[in-house]
Amino acid sequence: MDLRAALEQAIPGLTLSDSLADRVCYARDLWPRHHLEVRDGRPAEHLPRLIVWPTDTAQVAQLVGWAQEQGVPLVPFGAGSGVCGAVLPAADTVIVDLKRLRHWKLHEEQLLLEAQPGVMGITLEEELGRLGFTVGHFPSSILCSTVGGWIAARGAGQCSGRYGKIEDLLERLELVTPTGEVVELSRRARGPNLLPLIVGSEGTLGFITRAWLRVQRLPERRGYVAWSFPDIEAGWSAMRRIYQAGLRPPVARLYDPIDSVIMRSGSVKTAGPRRGPRARPAWLRPLVRGALKQPGWLNLAIRSFEGNLLGGCTLVLVFEGSAAEVEQDLAAAATLARLERGQELGEGPARRWWEHRYSISFRQAPVFQLGAFSDTLEVAAPWSKLSALYRGVRAALSPHVLVMAHLSHAYPDGCSIYFTFTGAAQDEARALALYDAAWRDATRAVLAAGGTISHHHGVGRSKAQALAAELGAAGPILRAVLRSFDPARICNPGNFEPAPGVAASASAPAVPPAAELGLDELSELATFGAETTLEEAEQWLGRRGFSLGLEGWSGLDGTQTLGAWLGQGCPGAPDLRADPVDTLVVGLVARLAAGRSFVVRPAPRRATGPELAAVFRGTQGRMGHVERLTLRVRRTGAPRARALPFQGEQEPALSAAERRLLERLEQTLKEVPA
Repeated sequence: MDLRAALEQAIPGLTLSDSLADRVCYARDLWPRHHLEVRDGRPAEHLPRLIVWPTDTAQVAQLVGWAQEQGVPLVPFGAGSGVCGAVLPAADTVIVDLKRLRHWKLHEEQLLLEAQPGVMGITLEEELGRLGFTVGHFPSSILCSTVGGWIAARGAGQCSGRYGKIEDLLERLELVTPTGEVVELSRRARGPNLLPLIVGSEGTLGFITRAWLRVQRLPERRGYVAWSFPDIEAGWSAMRRIYQAGLRPPVARLYDPIDSVIMRSGSVKTAGPRRGPRARPAWLRPLVRGALKQPGWLNLAIRSFEGNLLGGCTLVLVFEGSAAEVEQDLAAAATLARLERGQELGEGPARRWWEHRYSISFRQAPVFQLGAFSDTLEVAAPWSKLSALYRGVRAALSPHVLVMAHLSHAYPDGCSIYFTFTGAAQDEARALALYDAAWRDATRAVLAAGGTISHHHGVGRSKAQALAAELGAAGPILRAVLRSFDPARICNPGNFEPAPGVAASASAPAVPPAAELGLDELSELATFGAETTLEEAEQWLGRRGFSLGLEGWSGLDGTQTLGAWLGQGCPGAPDLRADPVDTLVVGLVARLAAGRSFVVRPAPRRATGPELAAVFRGTQGRMGHVERLTLRVRRTGAPRARALPFQGEQEPALSAAERRLLERLEQTLKEVPA
């Protein structure tokens, strides 16, 4: 019996297809390297065996149970807008399109949205807006992405400066595990939490079939302003001051000089209706390809114009709240911007950006039509490492491609840099080699500067080689987590591994060591040995003008070590639901029971698969022994951010299903060799 007949018999009524047209459409996501292969005449590689469209959780559970028995690999599919090659099926793969799970419900009293994974982003926000609410998650891909995709890739929206990333908005989810069990996982302020393992797991730990996200009421007012700075360092210093002063503009985006010129040009779309493809003069394609074949000279020429012919850097800020709050925040931001030689440009550039904030999603296709290629690299680092990250990646990319950059998704401890690069070669084989070389050198530069290779696009196959270097000794731990949830490895097997045919790096870069013990004042991060007590840490910080920022010291045991405090879920720490942009544990060094030691280097959020540091918070030391902690600390007397409301349960009880998953994870981690 063939696979289709077997599945039709096992799950009557399940919609499925094995047509060539459907198999070609579902063979890839929007990884730009795929586009080069298609342009090279290879559109039909990596075809799946079947595509299925379940309609509810029960059908998904039936499907997973059947696949487990038959050993058939499954790959979840949302809207296909991922850009890292997380969808790359094999010949026996069944693609599971979840867009028919598209119902949602607003729980207004609790400020919670219950949504299935196939809900499209733009539809959701428009319908919620008519009810007076917002999720606050506005990725550039909102026109072509789903709730499930946001969670699977650990996405960030354009208003993350106030509402946080998707992991900050998620309160609970329903998961069909790779063994076919339907479980609900909940967020807890003190832990233990399994949600950080599922968010960003890119379909490797099961199927998300329902999610509960926090929502907010639509703001009374939105305030816009833009600032010009003489150089990008002054601009990001202003961003740092703004977020460390407790201000939370939902949008804070800093553009380098060439990106500022492009940003000021507005949308790429025409004002009126247009039929058919846009006509381009015949001479444009060879001109663009010829210019891009000399990227070193092109980048050098652009750098020589920076701050002169091109002008300075542009910072776009958007604030939300009541009319009084917006006015107060705009005034406070102006004071801080002027400390960094900022010159106010008025609200025009910020309003223009807001009106065209999704246009970037339409800019890639014209580049490929002109015979070139384009891609983006979003990375992140603490403020103290941002200069090395920015300059290192630009230097690494410049010999290969034209490179631009902007900063977005800022936090008190650091920021994301979003590089856009464009290149061309004589033929597609050389273009693929050039593309791979650009990625290889850029990610090596990210790691050398102490950054993380992905802030919100995920890993897929695109960044898998660099992921291995970033994880280092933690690589086997990631594999153990995958094995714990999915012993048969039927869920998106091969993800987080390099795609076949991608040129491998000659040697892995040396990963920077863990953060040194001490205080990074610029990033407001402190690194302590886990045996340091709470009182010792607070006194040491106090002498330097900082604090752990804990609440209710009278109820805390100051003689407790930081390691034990982490194991108990960090009692006294503020609940980050009130300020999702902030964080607490930024990095650590830990040792598992069998002796393997690994490092999670400090970074302001990351999207590099399951969040491995989460297994130590609130788990009473069951998963291993923490040796060093990097914590976000606060200057004494610094103002707190305006709190977001939350009406839900702070510490839901641990369910039996969650307990079983934790026990299985604990046992698997004990088996990781030293």
